[in-house]
Amino acid sequence: MSDLALVNCNIPGINENCSVEVENGKIKSIRKVVARCDETIDLEGKILLPGLIDAHVHMRDPGLTYKEDWKTGSRAAASGGFTTVLDMPNTNPTTTTAGRFREKLQIAGSKSVVDFGLHAGVENLDEIPKIAELCPSSFKIFADLVDNGFLMEAFHEVSKLKDSSLTQEQESNECHFKPLISIHCEDGSITGHCTDRLKSEGVLDSKVYSRARPPLAEEVSVSNAVTMAEHFNVPVHICHVSTRKALEIIKRAELAGCPVTCEGTPHHLLLDASSFEAFGTFAKTNPPLRDETDKIMVSDLDMIDVVGTDHAPHELLEKGRDVWNAPPGIPGLETALPLLLTQINQKKLSFERLIQLLAENPARIFNIPNKGFLKEGMDADFVVVDMNKEGVVEPENFQSKAEYTPFEGYKVKGMPVMTVVRGNVVMDEGGIFENMGKFIHI
Repeated sequence: MSDLALVNCNIPGINENCSVEVENGKIKSIRKVVARCDETIDLEGKILLPGLIDAHVHMRDPGLTYKEDWKTGSRAAASGGFTTVLDMPNTNPTTTTAGRFREKLQIAGSKSVVDFGLHAGVENLDEIPKIAELCPSSFKIFADLVDNGFLMEAFHEVSKLKDSSLTQEQESNECHFKPLISIHCEDGSITGHCTDRLKSEGVLDSKVYSRARPPLAEEVSVSNAVTMAEHFNVPVHICHVSTRKALEIIKRAELAGCPVTCEGTPHHLLLDASSFEAFGTFAKTNPPLRDETDKIMVSDLDMIDVVGTDHAPHELLEKGRDVWNAPPGIPGLETALPLLLTQINQKKLSFERLIQLLAENPARIFNIPNKGFLKEGMDADFVVVDMNKEGVVEPENFQSKAEYTPFEGYKVKGMPVMTVVRGNVVMDEGGIFENMGKFIHI
């Protein structure tokens, strides 16, 4: 007898009115016949999707837990339909050594209700092979904070990692690092120059931050990143692409054989620089929101590989500072799926593409085993959505510690109503249940 059966399932691209059996946290079968199970959940009128994977979150833990921590951040993930999250390394201390990587794994494992992976940062190049043995999701580099010499050496060091040979620790953990560099692409010399000039001129209009970090800074940095990737034959993942020209540079490089993938965020897709007028620094993020003529659009999702939230919460008082001193970052775990389901209801996006962007492609790009697909033998990670359920984005309802969003007041149609991690229901109609999240390579 199986542990759980989901019946009357409508699975886009697979089947209607089928049943999914779960046993020992895995998908046992997907078929028409309803089997005998310990527990049955009827999903009539709902749609079943693979559990979503957010490849770009900032859980702020350790060291910055007044902004977010693994408990609140993972509850936000469960609330938003995400069953796996990949955390960025800019915590305090930064996740740039094998020791710190292990420490963060312990923290996440003790608090998270969803499964997780970790991106590693790069400071000491000697740490790269040591961290690689622990299976990071990627090595993350903030191009605006390093010079090209350091970037070149980092690519060179990662290029020496041979994914065809496993170390003893990798074998014992069934862990296999697939060399990959993720990059925040903005040219620091350009952003620094533009920022200094605007400050000296005393410019404080609503779009000043977008002008301080102009599209050219991103496009120059993207060109640099794909050139490095091609030269060293190291796959590179460009985070949060915000301009159409940057996206075109990436696509040209990909067509020429460069091993490059890219990510778009809901805020760069759906908002623009005018959001500063309504929300001020609540809309401040890096790269900044772009003018309508420069920005990426929902129609560009056919050229984007992954949608990541770049969930980057801050304390409300911090975000209330002036434009130069408020920290950049927008929370996104609880808004991303409703916003995108609304796009599906408006016939601007398909379920098949949503599944690729938020499940299948992240699993492939970041080498996440047993996740991202509704297939027999895969982890029983699901999100159930009600395409007729309507709501309004209100930050006071967030599980996250973030108390703001530039999407406040947005009307959405289509919402997650249940999240299941390895067969365990962790969210049901907004209520969050305890669960022990696991590292994706255990």
